[in-house]
Formats: sequence, C-alpha cells, structure tokens
Amino acid sequence: MNKTELIDKVAKESALNKSAAEQVVNSVFSAIAEAMKTGDKVTLAGFGTFSTADRAAREGRNPQSGETITIPAKKVVKFKAGSKLTETVK
Repeated sequence: MNKTELIDKVAKESALNKSAAEQVVNSVFSAIAEAMKTGDKVTLAGFGTFSTADRAAREGRNPQSGETITIPAKKVVKFKAGSKLTETVK
C-alpha cells in the first residue's frame, strides 16, 4: 500500500472526501515527524512506538576497493510494533 492508497482507504472508511482525508494523513505524519525531531517518543497504543536513537560513528569498508572508511554518527528512526499489530499480522 502506498500513500495514495492509504488516503483512499481513509476517505472511504471515514466518509471524508479525498482532499480532507489527505489533510488528515499528512497531519498525522507531520505530527509524528515533528515529535521525533524534538526527541520525543510517539506511542500509539496497540499499534507501536516510534522513537529515535543515536548511532555512534564506526569504521566500515568500501566494498569496491576494500579501503577502510569512517561512517559518521547519526540519529536513526526506530519502530517497535505493538501487541495488537503483531497479532493482526500473524
């Protein structure tokens, strides 16, 4: 499912027109992204938890040349599925 298909499904199930459903989907994504940008965790009960973690700098290898390179530290996004989502997928 892509974003357009998600918007269509939200519109159909909530009796909204597609433009209103698109605004809802975009604002949910935006709210999650903004919270994570500030370092907050976003927990949706039964669905899962979005969070961030710091990944330390490390050494790696260029697969073509084999030379050692330094991979810089960065912040990464994490998602842990909730119990209801896990059960639904099984």
